[in-house]
Amino acid sequence: MKKISISAYKTPFGELIIGDFEGEICLCDWKYRKMRSQIDTRLKNAFKADFFPEETDIIRECKTQLKSYFSKQLKIFDLPLIAVGSAFQQEVWKCLLQIPFGKTLSCLDLSKKMNNEKAIRAVATANGANPIAIIIPCHRVIGSSGELTGYAGGLNAKKQLLMLENSNFDNQLNLF
Repeated sequence: MKKISISAYKTPFGELIIGDFEGEICLCDWKYRKMRSQIDTRLKNAFKADFFPEETDIIRECKTQLKSYFSKQLKIFDLPLIAVGSAFQQEVWKCLLQIPFGKTLSCLDLSKKMNNEKAIRAVATANGANPIAIIIPCHRVIGSSGELTGYAGGLNAKKQLLMLENSNFDNQLNLF
């Protein structure tokens, strides 16, 4: 059986599990999220692999880049990624990668970028199924009125990530 190497990483906002499958990051997700078992099962089935606690070179590099991100020294991650999901989910996640550091979009904005405005609910669901949090920046998706909406790491973590990227974000929230 193949293996997905995994290692925990404590961030200032909660604990992540980072996974490496054959030299690519396949998982960087909140340890205590509600969909933890679904995400894990999706990865295991797709790769026909099982989890194995091990800190590989790419996991160490991921941790180094995350540390730089949290210390405001890194805005764009440079890691090999392999995100497991449907073709539609893959399309949504590629669009998420286009949201610049410090900026936000609504699910409606994201749907429009995909030329499929009616897919707003599907876009929201795909956003929530992202297995590579922070690096594929699903935290940058907010409600149409600028409000914080659900996040796997919790709304407090989402708010803290957005404030890390944009110190004015908390003031923008207070306008709504």
